[in-house]
Amino acid sequence: MSNIKRITHHINGAYWNGAADRTGDVYNPATGTITGKVDFATRDLINHTVEVATRAHHEWRSASLAKRVQVLFAFREILNRRKEEVARLITAEHGKVLSDALGEVTRGLEVVEFACGIPHLLKGSYSEGASTSIDVYSIRQPLGVSAIISPFNFPAMVPMWFFPIAIGAGNSVIIKPSEKDPSAINLIAEFWKEAGLPDGVFNVVHGDKVAVDAILEHPGIASISFVGSTPIARYIYENGTKNGKRVQALGGAKNHMLVLPDADLDLAADAAVNAGFGSAGERCMAISALVAVEPIADALISKISERMSSLKTGDGTAGADMGPLVTAVHRDKVASYVDAGVKEGAKLVVDGRNPSVNGAAEGFWLGPTLFDRVTPEMSIYTDEIFGPVLSVLRVKSYDEGLELINRHQYGNGTAIFTNDGGAARRFQNEVQVGMIGINVPIPVPTAYYSFGGWKNSLFGDTHAHGTEGVHFFTRGKVVTSRWLDPSHGGINLGFPLNR
Repeated sequence: MSNIKRITHHINGAYWNGAADRTGDVYNPATGTITGKVDFATRDLINHTVEVATRAHHEWRSASLAKRVQVLFAFREILNRRKEEVARLITAEHGKVLSDALGEVTRGLEVVEFACGIPHLLKGSYSEGASTSIDVYSIRQPLGVSAIISPFNFPAMVPMWFFPIAIGAGNSVIIKPSEKDPSAINLIAEFWKEAGLPDGVFNVVHGDKVAVDAILEHPGIASISFVGSTPIARYIYENGTKNGKRVQALGGAKNHMLVLPDADLDLAADAAVNAGFGSAGERCMAISALVAVEPIADALISKISERMSSLKTGDGTAGADMGPLVTAVHRDKVASYVDAGVKEGAKLVVDGRNPSVNGAAEGFWLGPTLFDRVTPEMSIYTDEIFGPVLSVLRVKSYDEGLELINRHQYGNGTAIFTNDGGAARRFQNEVQVGMIGINVPIPVPTAYYSFGGWKNSLFGDTHAHGTEGVHFFTRGKVVTSRWLDPSHGGINLGFPLNR
């Protein structure tokens, strides 16, 4: 037990020194061993954290824009200098390979860099002389205490979609990370402390549904940002809004890749493998459904399976291409979908259920898996599997493929592979999905655009980061101003006139 570390809350600029009533196990997925115990927050601790964050907000919102940006710049420099440390923590608890973990931190860093320019985005507007001697102007102000409930698959990047903008706008933040891989965000909290952020502006509380429900119900929390599965996203959105909070809840996905007959099949095969099996398929932007327009399916599947044969599954610190899944429970769930696909009649081209791995036998392993002849009613197509399972559906035309994509309940991301500019332009116009790639398999936009899907992939009307993120973490006011002058006197019960 001496090698098992305690992972606890970071509140008001310091680690919590209380005794937890409940804890959760944190694993190294590559070995299957318990490496940490994470403290679970009670309602009382959530209440205390909100009090701390509220006091800090009143101070921080009054800080000048120059001061806020100085802290953001300092944080950016620390994070960039120590990003490898964050990546190692991610790999140790999530299992993704080190290069992928480092890429995750780098993409989050881009949002920090975007937030460094937030004074420009917080500017209001001003109309002099809207009426005689009357000026009208708008301002944007922070919400207050902003909560972030983040998923296990991107323990650093997803929170960074939100908190740099929230903090830059003058809010305080409470983050409830996944209890499966909680250490990375604790280290990031230390970075904020070092950067000079006032205590209480950035807080981390760990826990499970008890902590989530306390956040949803607390009247002192103004907004909630969430990323996770669609059932939980719906729960967060419904209960958060019911309690008067502003909510953005990003849900699940079933990202389709439509490959037209004129596409470069080698490029498409590379993209399908990279986007289907990177991070063991535990990405909300992973390609899990490949829609092949005949007659190219056989050739494309052959190229994909050939590339899959060279993939190395193993410990993310030991040169593997793909690591384990995050927990044994999740591995078993994904394996059950493979079983269901076989039972429902799909053709199992590559079976990943008993992989050869470079790692401990007790690790949470499932190798890359490829299905052909998948049909729309099969569970491997209808459900978000969130694992290294790629399903190929065959269609006869572009129109049939488009209809298939638009009919699905999810609309997070999609891609088309073609050399036909007209087809690509038509696709981007007609497809009912929030993020679209043209010969790009994972179309995650840069930080100055906003991230989010359509349909059951998003609850709320505001996407993450970019200008939509700035608007989410601020409220608008419009001021109508007139400085007193004797001509303003007199009684007039009529409607105000613009003179």
